[in-house]
Amino acid sequence: MLLTITTTHQPATDLGFLLHKHPDKFQSVDLSIGQAHIFYPESAEAKTTVALLLDIDPTDMVRGARNLAGKGFALGQYVNDRPYVASSFMSVALSKAFSTAMNGKCEDRPELVSTKLPFEIKIAVLPAPKGGEFLIRKLFEPLGYQVSLQRHALDDKFKDWGDSKYFTLALSNSLTLQELLSHLYVLIPVLDNDKHYFVSQNEIEKLLERGKGWLEGHPERDQISSRYLLNLRSLTRKALESFHEADEQPEDSEEEKISKEEIKKKETLHQQRLALVLEQLKKTEAKTVIDLGCGEGKMLRMLLKEKQFSRIAGMDVSYEQLNKAKERMHWENMAPKQKERITLFQGALTYRDKRLEGYDAAAIVEVMEHLDENRLDSFERVVFEFAQPKTVVLTTPNAEYNALFEKMEPGSMRHADHRFEWTRKRFEAWAKHVANKNNYTVEFLPVGPETDKVGAPSQMGIFTYGN
Repeated sequence: MLLTITTTHQPATDLGFLLHKHPDKFQSVDLSIGQAHIFYPESAEAKTTVALLLDIDPTDMVRGARNLAGKGFALGQYVNDRPYVASSFMSVALSKAFSTAMNGKCEDRPELVSTKLPFEIKIAVLPAPKGGEFLIRKLFEPLGYQVSLQRHALDDKFKDWGDSKYFTLALSNSLTLQELLSHLYVLIPVLDNDKHYFVSQNEIEKLLERGKGWLEGHPERDQISSRYLLNLRSLTRKALESFHEADEQPEDSEEEKISKEEIKKKETLHQQRLALVLEQLKKTEAKTVIDLGCGEGKMLRMLLKEKQFSRIAGMDVSYEQLNKAKERMHWENMAPKQKERITLFQGALTYRDKRLEGYDAAAIVEVMEHLDENRLDSFERVVFEFAQPKTVVLTTPNAEYNALFEKMEPGSMRHADHRFEWTRKRFEAWAKHVANKNNYTVEFLPVGPETDKVGAPSQMGIFTYGN
């Protein structure tokens, strides 16, 4: 399949600087199932075109046992359209061939990164099995593209067979190259649900990264997210939750008086939460600490910067999140002495695990509300009876504060994955019961901006053993 990008920006040869691809050179990048070739059919100051041609090896696809088109068709692994259409393979090729441009970098001409250029794009051919022309227009037109489509017949010799699901797509728009590549990266696989890779938590991160700045306000955001994630409800739900994270802390009358510049400088609620947890951990004499439900490792990275903690561990139920934590910490390039300080492992907070034992302190940040309430007794025993760290710093949402979120319906919760959200009274009652039962004392702190009527967005319990 072939993708071409043309600009008439003056001089049009600036496109070569943005792509980090010299017009006089034919270049290729290796893919897991073939190669992607980059070349310039034309390069002049008046008009420049770059082409990305995918050369897919059908044998490699079968040999790799990848997910292919043809579900329910016995020969689908061998007879399919994958080598001939723009699909998820094209997104992978875009990210490899034009990675620098997609990340908004241009060392030689940095001013070009934020410059809106006139572009004409052509994709031959694009499958749209569900939604056809109507869906294609719904995806691209809200982003300012002029859309031209040519639908192809199933067979030119047999007109009665009707039209196929394949289109040649022509687009035109004025925008930055980074915006253009991000749109194509996300929307091409949205049109075709036959992904060649396993769709998991990592794909949420890619969707959020490449959709940043445009997908949040797209009228078809939910449908785009769902189709990009292969209509997997659990992943789609998590992706949509992430789009609302910026609204977690609503503006009140005082914040409305603050300038936009000052608002940008304000810490997010989650940053405040992590900073307060770290502050409380540092107040203890703890030398060893474990982050239970560490996610992508934001708390771990903060702990690593503190010389007080000689041994650090992170545990999470999600293997994908642990991989993300390693990526964010640059695990492969971490200094040996630094790597000796930290351990990551997969586990659950509802099952006794000897790996959780022996730590001076534990952080449990916005985790317990993801457990079913009937599993809280198990959670309590795992943490406070068996692991029994000297200090436990635990945070959870304050349900009373939800009344300040304009977009939340009464009785709803902040995230679809939350099993419960407690009021301050309910949380304090539970925490005092757990503390008394397991020889702990507990004190409470608000997390985030506090109001007289509903308290703070989150609530913290600091448990200390044996006092």
